[in-house]
Amino acid sequence: MRRPLTVLFLWEVLALVTQGRIMSAMAIEPQFVTIVLGAAGGLTEANLSSYLLAPTGSTEFVALDAGTLLTGLQQANRKGNLSDIALPPTSSMSLEGYVLTQHIKAYLLSHAHLDHLVGLVLNSPDDVPKSILALPSTIDQLRDHVFNGDIWPNFGDEGPGHPLKKYHFVRLQPGKEQAIAGTRLTVLPFVLCHAGAPSTAFLLQTKGFYALYVGDTGPDEVEQCDNLYQVWLSIAPLVRRRTLRGLFLEISYPDKRDSTQLYGHLTPLWLMKELHRLAALVNPHQPTDALSGITVIVNHIKPTLQRAQSERAQIRQQVEALNDLGIRFLFPEQGDRIEF
Repeated sequence: MRRPLTVLFLWEVLALVTQGRIMSAMAIEPQFVTIVLGAAGGLTEANLSSYLLAPTGSTEFVALDAGTLLTGLQQANRKGNLSDIALPPTSSMSLEGYVLTQHIKAYLLSHAHLDHLVGLVLNSPDDVPKSILALPSTIDQLRDHVFNGDIWPNFGDEGPGHPLKKYHFVRLQPGKEQAIAGTRLTVLPFVLCHAGAPSTAFLLQTKGFYALYVGDTGPDEVEQCDNLYQVWLSIAPLVRRRTLRGLFLEISYPDKRDSTQLYGHLTPLWLMKELHRLAALVNPHQPTDALSGITVIVNHIKPTLQRAQSERAQIRQQVEALNDLGIRFLFPEQGDRIEF
């Protein structure tokens, strides 16, 4: 395991990018490590939303969504970002297979759209027993419409046909913290608005430190709900105490899109509006400093078939131009490793 970075000055943020490794620190040593298995928000079949997360010093991961699994592990291995996991000499598996089966302890699914679960489905025949944690509506959709014996064998422990009981369905309750078996993590779920479909934000905790993974969501103003605001209310004290180490937030489209065509997603402008609402809750008297130095991992950028400048490049430029809060935005690639 690599030695963590130390910090020389209060609230200083240090970044290191080497072989796809990104490390950041804010006043204390990193508390979480994430490996990017899938960074895109669609179209690219082998690079769909999925992030492994564990406390630093641990290789017992949860998968935050599971659009891509094996291909992302292969890319992470090529970049040297699985080097702290030793393959037993007696194992007949590849390193990627060993990590998939032995080091991913559970799956947290934000919602049941295919780009967030197809990797789990395709890898299920070779996976081993573990839990799938999600809101009840997401579990029900997965059970009834995917693991139903018709679309795919029923690898769950309930539902139609003959349940094979490989996966244990755990129904999370909004506002209720749940320990994640096999890990040092707990999770607290929040309901999000996603163009009429339920989605989820997961607040992960270890040793009093937090990471927030926000699944697909539109801005409250467009979605005509206050679900993101409720999340901001809940995490504002954690940001104030500097125990929230980072956020995973989606930006699906550049700002050229009309708000009627967001389909339950965010753009750079809408994301910054939401983060300004959070900043005002954290420090009403000086909101411009409230989120200074905090890490935001941007995910779910949707590729395009057009030959113009990439959506990713446009989004990055727009975010950097709009960032008046001193936030440290990261735009990781598949296979990257981040400590925060």
